[in-house]
Amino acid sequence: MALNNWPFVNNKKSFIEKDVEIKVIPNHVAIIMDGNGRWAHQRGLPRFAGHKQGMDKVKEIVEIADAYEVKILTLYAFSTENWKRPEKEVNYLMRLPHDFLGKYLPDLIKDNVKVEMIGSLDKIPAHTKKSIHKAIEETKDNTGLILNIAMNYGSRTEMTHVMKSIAEDVKMDKLDPSDINEKLIAERLFTAHLPDPDLLIRTSGELRISNFLLWQIAYTEFWFTDAYWPAFSKRDFENALKAYQSRQRRYGALI
Repeated sequence: MALNNWPFVNNKKSFIEKDVEIKVIPNHVAIIMDGNGRWAHQRGLPRFAGHKQGMDKVKEIVEIADAYEVKILTLYAFSTENWKRPEKEVNYLMRLPHDFLGKYLPDLIKDNVKVEMIGSLDKIPAHTKKSIHKAIEETKDNTGLILNIAMNYGSRTEMTHVMKSIAEDVKMDKLDPSDINEKLIAERLFTAHLPDPDLLIRTSGELRISNFLLWQIAYTEFWFTDAYWPAFSKRDFENALKAYQSRQRRYGALI
């Protein structure tokens, strides 16, 4: 990814500081981006300012993840539960993907980033839906980092969708109940074309999953930080990668 606009780097290699040695890089990193409102409150700013700062942080972390050659970055942008928030805040959050892609899509295209989305476009405003479709279409042939945006996403909703589709196929005699197994379920998830996350990061000090990729994170490594998302830094990301490479992933077996 192009990093020439960063004041302290000229290329990817110099961006990765020499004192940071990370040999094991997760292919798929998922992030629960939390703490925008609290970051703003600490500074006497409205919650909207935190969301705006959080939007710009996405671009920065995309660059850092790409510099470390992470293959897939899945970001929890808006959950099915976030509709419970005040209408003004929801409307602002719904505008952010449109604003983000309007501002940064040319850079994402140039940097070979492929934009994807998981979740439901139901209830998403037309202008945001149009921006998402445009980004997916214009980056579909890119071969670099996959930026996977979880928008109007909830894991329980996802799994309910899978169960309904399987039940319908059984009803239509397309499937026998004996055919139902983990592989079949995984193939019908929104993430069917992606490997499960290797590393899940959550910001803001909260220690919960919040209905995010519940099936997919069965053997994912977790890393939590007290940093609010707008303040999440390159050093924080590197610390998460360091923690990941120190873990032994046994998947229930013995090593």
